[in-house]
Amino acid sequence: MADDFQPLLSSAVADQSPDVEHEGSKAELNLRRPFCVPRNNLHGNTQEQITAEASAMNSRIQYYSKLTTTHKKLVPPHHVIPTEEEIYVYSPLGSALQFESSIDGLGKNPSIVTIFSIWNTMMGTSILSLPWGLKEAGFTFGIILIVLMSMLMLYCCYRVVKSRQTVVHLDTSSWEFPDVCKYYFGSFGQWSSLLFSLISLYGAMIVYWVLMSNFLFNTGIFIYNHVHNISEESPVLSTNGSHQVICPNPPEVHEKNSTDMSFIISNDTALHEFQQWWSKTNAVPFYLIFLLLPLLCFKSASFFARFNNLGTISVVYLIILVTLKAAQQGFHMEFHWFESANNFVAEFRLSFPHLTGVLALAFFIHNCVITLLKNNQHQENNVRDLSIAYLLVGSTYLYVALMTFAAFPSPELSKDCIEPNFLDNLPSNDITAFISRVFLLFQMTTVFPLLGYLIRAQLFGQFFGKVYPSFAHVFILNIVIVCSGILVARFYPNIGGIIRCLGATCGLAFVFVYPSLIHMISLHRKGQLSWPSLIFHSFLIVLGAVNLIAQFLI
Repeated sequence: MADDFQPLLSSAVADQSPDVEHEGSKAELNLRRPFCVPRNNLHGNTQEQITAEASAMNSRIQYYSKLTTTHKKLVPPHHVIPTEEEIYVYSPLGSALQFESSIDGLGKNPSIVTIFSIWNTMMGTSILSLPWGLKEAGFTFGIILIVLMSMLMLYCCYRVVKSRQTVVHLDTSSWEFPDVCKYYFGSFGQWSSLLFSLISLYGAMIVYWVLMSNFLFNTGIFIYNHVHNISEESPVLSTNGSHQVICPNPPEVHEKNSTDMSFIISNDTALHEFQQWWSKTNAVPFYLIFLLLPLLCFKSASFFARFNNLGTISVVYLIILVTLKAAQQGFHMEFHWFESANNFVAEFRLSFPHLTGVLALAFFIHNCVITLLKNNQHQENNVRDLSIAYLLVGSTYLYVALMTFAAFPSPELSKDCIEPNFLDNLPSNDITAFISRVFLLFQMTTVFPLLGYLIRAQLFGQFFGKVYPSFAHVFILNIVIVCSGILVARFYPNIGGIIRCLGATCGLAFVFVYPSLIHMISLHRKGQLSWPSLIFHSFLIVLGAVNLIAQFLI
């Protein structure tokens, strides 16, 4: 799923156990960072903690840290420093993870767990748009872009991981990437972190609302058709033999809401009434209010974080679904170098920036990679484990995109029929697609309140110093989020367009600009900045800006 800039972290004190063995050495004091809860990371004021308990705990620790002698600081008593903390980590459109982290900074997860955590956090709903993105870029050029973007995003992520080491004469063991940004760019880094993190979360919630409306609509259609023994789709939809693959929006038809036509054309009054009350854009997005608005008002999101494994199950099921459909339909590929009037597979298309925008979000983990790697048991393996995780994610994305694209039944249906959500190419009465939609609907229902909680933590934590200033504040914020989701689901339910613009926006600041600038500034201060390094990292910045601009021009 996303999630995601700075690490979008919300924290809550979990086990404030007093049974912590106390050591007084300076080295161990440095290891035991005296912060029971990570900072909001949008600002440097450590007094502004997410909960009142965390704020009070931090105040006590700072009190002890100020009681210094000539040679060393007074070590806080063992009952002041808790043993563990709960951390929520989210990457845009990825999974929201809750895990416990050692407060002493010593990692406790083996490499395999760290690799899986990065894979699980990075994998999200952007995987649904990759076959469409491959179609937009052209088959051969799309494959090249996926490989190149994975390598480019990995390098920028590497620069984020190494960014703390560029700060000298300061203890950066508890820092996240936004802290490094603030060190180099001052208040601009602080406020830009807040802005881009809110854009990330806000955009992710809108995409989730559109997708949940889609999944709920198709689930309702499946149930209605099953109850009334309706086994066929509307004849206006193209199909392919016994293994149906539909084209809800044919290239020659430009009706925005043509996907609503998922019923048999009939004069049945009951069916007509159901069509009116179960419209994909006019009705279903409003029904989600009764389910999601109460969940957004919860003070704590810890209950929903227990379902984070559903994201892994959903992705694994999608891989199985793609494999099954490819085995049933076979491969349908007939190449042509450029676009043509026939149903050939184009090798290159000028709309390739659509894929780069999607990939900028699909490979985005830069906001929380430091947090995930902090828990690695062998810190010297961080770069290796990060590279392996990117290799696994890239292989997963490439497999889903290639299998879905190659198995789409051209020339019976044009490859241009591939939807931004490839599940939309499967009819509502497909049982395998129904299971996938139910999985994803339930997963998103549990992640959605987490996203709302993170927005509260970032926004209200900055201006009010706490996540839940009052019910009125939270309710007004939730109303804004809900209304935005409804409007987009009603008038622009195109997740491909939303995801690519969101990915290019997120990537501009925290993938291309900040890591490159920090690296160049640090080298310049050491007198080690070379012309090749200056040219390459400047090119990365320009590339990120061009990628964002291209989303609105092509």
